[in-house]
Amino acid sequence: MSGDPILQVIDLQKTFGAVVAAKDINIDVSTGEVIGIIGANGAGKTTFVNMVTGYLKPSSGTIRFEGRDITGKPPRLVTQTGISRSFQVSQVFTSMTVYDNLLTALAITDSRGFNALRPIQRPDLTRRCEETLVRYQIDQYHDSEASTLPQGVRKLLDIAMAMVSKPRILLLDEPTSGVSAEEKFNIMDIIMGALKADQVTVLFIEHDMEIVERYVSRVVAFYQGEVICDKPPEEALIDSRVREFVIGEEYPLEVREAGSHADH
Repeated sequence: MSGDPILQVIDLQKTFGAVVAAKDINIDVSTGEVIGIIGANGAGKTTFVNMVTGYLKPSSGTIRFEGRDITGKPPRLVTQTGISRSFQVSQVFTSMTVYDNLLTALAITDSRGFNALRPIQRPDLTRRCEETLVRYQIDQYHDSEASTLPQGVRKLLDIAMAMVSKPRILLLDEPTSGVSAEEKFNIMDIIMGALKADQVTVLFIEHDMEIVERYVSRVVAFYQGEVICDKPPEEALIDSRVREFVIGEEYPLEVREAGSHADH
């Protein structure tokens, strides 16, 4: 992870009237990092992600992606530069099949493949669609309507759709939200395995500290719109301010040894 950061956030601020939603945020992200964004509700996590992805315009500050200033650019342009995202509630076309969801997402990102809201059947798009279904292990749901999918599978489809534009950075909002405790590690193994294979830099908001401990290489903790901790997980989860303001003193500490996340 050498060289210049792929993403630089410099002195980022966001106010809504008298309310300060983000203050003095400075974060450098290196290529290949997996960063967990944690904080209580209202801490500023989603505000930060919305500014990076163009859904909110910062009040001040700068966002640079691969050296280019993308501050305040609309979401579509941010996506075209190489930053994509998924949402806490899966953004899928519920009345369409899994295959058609992916094919439509592919066609939208391909200027030659989108025509009057109907994807043109092209062998290259079809092949990419089939490969993506396999990579995210949802090929058995090929012809299933998205509305019938289990929550975990719907999450996988949502993230697969976010990845069709081949972003260099992917921001996820609680990727295991709504997924059962029994499924969450399996779902995350699939997601992180696929993203690692595509060499994608990942930032994800997460409330589940077991997920944070297991999968991230770095933790950025927010409190009242400010970053209060930016450390590896084995240090962040024992940080006094993180335990006081984010995870609670009663959280059982079973932080794995440094580097254990690299196995996933």
